[in-house]
Amino acid sequence: MKRFRVTIIAVCIILGWLAYTDLTLYLRNPEPLKISIAELEANGAPREWLQIDDGVQNLLQAINMSGTMEITSFLVPLKQSKDDPKETRVWVETRDPKILGLLKTYYFLLNTEEEREKFVKENAGSFFEKRQYIGLTADSLVAESNQKKLTELLQSMNIPVSQNTIFISEGKKPFLWRGVFFAIISVAGLFRVGMTLIKKDA
Repeated sequence: MKRFRVTIIAVCIILGWLAYTDLTLYLRNPEPLKISIAELEANGAPREWLQIDDGVQNLLQAINMSGTMEITSFLVPLKQSKDDPKETRVWVETRDPKILGLLKTYYFLLNTEEEREKFVKENAGSFFEKRQYIGLTADSLVAESNQKKLTELLQSMNIPVSQNTIFISEGKKPFLWRGVFFAIISVAGLFRVGMTLIKKDA
């Protein structure tokens, strides 16, 4: 019974930490912060939940996250302009169906370089689109591990990565109610264990 109580306490502490992480993230980010790609490159991310309206994507440099034909996401470089010569500082993990469709066609349905060049010309507005991205920085998710994997993926392809490289997961946002749920379960569990100990000592 003692071992069971210790296990329950440990689980409650973990849930309490997850609740704290979710709730503090939400309190810091009640809404996405609008920021320019230039400011993001120069100063880094001041908050975790960001909205970038002026970044230009280059889908020709996008990286297949799975490394197989079962593609669910791409890592897309975001810059100030299509021909920006600077090293990429901002990468966005996206599952946008339009982007997935374009890149699946480009890589797997076209057989010759001529066909690919023609496809890119016909869809240049999408391949080099200035579009809005809203998402969480990778280091704000349970994702120090996620950020490490993204860094290792780029390094495996000989793409420069620095401590200032920013990874953003499109579509992710702070979870208020998940944090509240974790907090309730954690407090309830600790309360239950506490009541059991009190009754035992009575």
